[in-house]
Amino acid sequence: MKMANSLRGEVLNLYKNLLYLGRDYPKGADYFKRRLKNVFLKNKDVKDPEKIKELIGRGEFVMKELEALYFLRKYRAMKQRYYSDTNKTN
Repeated sequence: MKMANSLRGEVLNLYKNLLYLGRDYPKGADYFKRRLKNVFLKNKDVKDPEKIKELIGRGEFVMKELEALYFLRKYRAMKQRYYSDTNKTN
C-alpha cells in the first residue's frame, strides 16, 4: 500500500507539472488541458506498479519535450529580435 501511495503522489505531481507547462502550449491551454485529462483518465485503472512507473516515465519525457519546445521558441524569438536589426544595416 505504501508503494501505491508514493506512486499516486508522483502521478499527481506529474499531472500538476504538465498542467502548468500546458499554459503556453501552441494550440492553447484548453486544448492541452483536455488532452492531458483524457490521457490520465484513460490510465486511471492501471494498478501494476511497474506499468505506472513506465507511464510516469513517459509523462516526464513529455515534460522535457515541452520544456525544450518552449526554450527553442524563446530562443528563436530572441534571435529574431536581436539579430534582425543587424541584417538590415548591412
